Amino acid sequence: MNNGYQIHDQSATYYMTFQVVEWVDIFTRPHYKQIITSSFEFCRKQKGLQLYAYVIMTNHLHLIAGTKSGYNLSDTIRDFKKFTAHQLLKDMHGDAESRKDWMLKRFEFAAARHTRNSNFQIWTHENHPIELFSMPVIKQKMNYIHQNPVRAGIVLNPEDYVYCSASNYANKPSVIEIDMIW
Repeated sequence: MNNGYQIHDQSATYYMTFQVVEWVDIFTRPHYKQIITSSFEFCRKQKGLQLYAYVIMTNHLHLIAGTKSGYNLSDTIRDFKKFTAHQLLKDMHGDAESRKDWMLKRFEFAAARHTRNSNFQIWTHENHPIELFSMPVIKQKMNYIHQNPVRAGIVLNPEDYVYCSASNYANKPSVIEIDMIW
């Protein structure tokens, strides 16, 4: 199944969206968002990920990313999604998550529809990567990312949302370090 969205140039910068299956609002809990931010940090340090912008919403994340020379962006993204799915499920099973039964049923149902899954599926298989060719396009996508929590009514100013790189670009305290694009 080729939907036209693929990472063709492993050294390019891409805008991507990682969506939770069936739009399950898993990232309403801080400890689940911490799994994502810790994984971003690990991938930056160990897998050559260059994270230029991101936002973690309740059921999806957007990012602008690339990799350092010698690394493969597709492999890094695959490993990130696989590891975070495993960690989220592990945390969910061992946690006093009030929505655990409902969420696990959704993740089990999604996994049953695809032969390449095991028991549970958290992320959709698509990342919708869009290669970014120019600074104006990067700025447009970054603005879209940073405005997500504002459009959702979570904050009035993008830099006030903790799980967004807008705080990095505004020189405010942030939960993770990113690779500033300018």
